[in-house]
Amino acid sequence: MRQRPGRYWLAAVVFAGVAAIWATPIRAADIDAFLAGTSRDCAECDLAGRDLREHDFKRARLERANLSAADCTGATFFRAVLTRAQLAGATLKDANLNLVDAKWADLSSADLTDALAYEADFSSANLSAAILQRAQLSRARLNQANLAGANLFGADLRGARLAGAKLKGADLRTARLDGQNLRGMDLRGIDFRMADMVEADFTGADLRDANLGGVDLFGAKFNGADLRGANLEGANLNGAILTDAQIDGAKFEAAIMPDGKRAEK
Repeated sequence: MRQRPGRYWLAAVVFAGVAAIWATPIRAADIDAFLAGTSRDCAECDLAGRDLREHDFKRARLERANLSAADCTGATFFRAVLTRAQLAGATLKDANLNLVDAKWADLSSADLTDALAYEADFSSANLSAAILQRAQLSRARLNQANLAGANLFGADLRGARLAGAKLKGADLRTARLDGQNLRGMDLRGIDFRMADMVEADFTGADLRDANLGGVDLFGAKFNGADLRGANLEGANLNGAILTDAQIDGAKFEAAIMPDGKRAEK
């Protein structure tokens, strides 16, 4: 007598069918529909190297998509989903990335000059060697992000979350970091020259050999910070707190000290 298939066998068949659907490659027609604006879903699409200038990706689903080396100058990604997307070497100059979800995305060596990324989520993203000159990163989430060697010259990072971010070799000259929480962070050797860091919190931070020349540090907290070998020439430290800070070898020439008096040259 012929036996009926067991329920486990049926479950395996169903699972295999679903897996086959998931494994089906994105069709060219689907990509064309997405680029034509008739679809907002292009998850796992291969758009590497494409000319996507001024394109509208507003609220698009691009998780795990490949946009490596794509030219997205002036493109709009407002509220788009780019989790785990590949954007290494992509051009995103003047792009609108406000409120984008780019957790775990690879943006290494990408060019985000003058990009808008207000409240963007770059948590655990790879932004190493990325160009973020004058980028608007106010209230962006950069927790655990890799910003090693990134160019953040003139970037606006007010209210951004930087806990656990890697900043080794980053260029933060003239950046806006007023009120930033940098407690306990590794900031060794970073170039902060002429940045605005009013009331920033460096409690317990490692700032050995950092360049803080000309930085506005009015009211900043350096409780227990390591400033050995740091350059603070010409910095504004008026009202700053240096309790228990290590300052051996630090340079304070022409700086305005916490008591409001200028240090001698």
